[in-house]
Amino acid sequence: MEIQFFGAAKEVTGSCHSLSTKEEKILIDCGFFQGGKDMERLNYENFNFNPKDYDAMILTHAHLDHCGRIPKLVSQGFRGKIFATAATKDLALVIMLDAAKIAAEDTMHENKRRAREGLPARKPIYNDTDVRAAMKLFVTVTYGEEVKISKNIIAKFYDAGHILGAACVQLKVDEKKKSLVVFSGDLGQADAVLVKNAQPIEKADYVAIESTYGDRLHPPIDQRQKELVRIINETHKKGGKLLIPSFAIERAQEIIYCIGNYMRDGLIPKMKVYLDSPMAMRATEVFSKYPEYYNKEVQESIKTRKDPFDFPSLIKTQSVEESKEINYLKEPCIVIAGNGMCTAGRIKHHIRNSIGNKNNTLLFVGYQVEGTLGYWLKKGEKKIKLLGVQVDVKAKIEAIDSFSAHADYKGLMKWIENYKPKPKKVFVIHGDEEQSEAFSKRLEKAGFKSCVPSIGDKFEI
Repeated sequence: MEIQFFGAAKEVTGSCHSLSTKEEKILIDCGFFQGGKDMERLNYENFNFNPKDYDAMILTHAHLDHCGRIPKLVSQGFRGKIFATAATKDLALVIMLDAAKIAAEDTMHENKRRAREGLPARKPIYNDTDVRAAMKLFVTVTYGEEVKISKNIIAKFYDAGHILGAACVQLKVDEKKKSLVVFSGDLGQADAVLVKNAQPIEKADYVAIESTYGDRLHPPIDQRQKELVRIINETHKKGGKLLIPSFAIERAQEIIYCIGNYMRDGLIPKMKVYLDSPMAMRATEVFSKYPEYYNKEVQESIKTRKDPFDFPSLIKTQSVEESKEINYLKEPCIVIAGNGMCTAGRIKHHIRNSIGNKNNTLLFVGYQVEGTLGYWLKKGEKKIKLLGVQVDVKAKIEAIDSFSAHADYKGLMKWIENYKPKPKKVFVIHGDEEQSEAFSKRLEKAGFKSCVPSIGDKFEI
């Protein structure tokens, strides 16, 4: 049996891993590379493998860096089944259709530049048709269910506590000798706003574990409410706008749920709250379909109010014209817009129009990949070039890291310490090299045998 890592190795994005026996090959995830332009160009390159060689695929969850290249995989010949939870399947459709739309727009702008330089036009990475073709291959599974993936591989899905429908996957591989291989996917931190805690897994011979926060601790959960309430009240008092770049899946729903509760409890003043992300609106519709994935607190709230993602002053802006009107609003308000790293979407226009006003606040509530606009703003850049315009950063920049959908190193250690006996080897993936190396050292200190693979590394196990 062989494991090979084609992405998210010494980096956070581009998750794509291979498990193969003499008789079959399966993939775990096939996501976008995200970050600076050099990183994102990798999405246009050929795969480091032949998609036609693979018999099946497991999708751990529906974030872009895990599902984003699936339509490309299918367009290049992959015809196996794609196994995922029902919520992951529905959210992946939202994510991939949006990625196809952005790819078409980006390619149009890129081809104008290429034409000026006498270069040949480039095709989008994929289109809506490719997305629809990929969706036909999905097979839905439930947590705790054993599913035959291929001739000699059976999978069991566990709740990863990361986003709605996210899973850790335990693979029973029967080749000469039987082995248990676990891919953690992305593990959520305990006591998340909406979803349940990650389920423990107790048995594995080999584990591939994420390490996004492999050397960091999140602030205490109880600070999350205090900080968000403080930032909202301070911005409102100044008469400013609070801009929240948000991932369309999980984070947007968390923020809406919290703000609605705070208004009902009188912790913040009533004001207009704009959900300015058609993609987040579609994702919220998916969330409403699967209340069984919510934690106990949210399930209890549904008994008193049917929709946990709505309140009287929430305004959903579908059209571009409605989005533009927010720029002319003179009263305090909150604007939640995609995307979470400020690399695309309507948030870029809101930042350009609002970042120069000292009364406004830009609040980050999610991980910022190095090289993205969000990363540089969070780092404290005072001048940025955005949509062709040089802009002075005068708005207050804030961040609440306790909203993270990823476990910190204590959470990761707690999850892996459930394995008894210890796995024979732990592969530390899905983290910047510094974070992965640091977490690997923590594992070694705790008695685990671990390594940090690079892209392309393969291991006979």
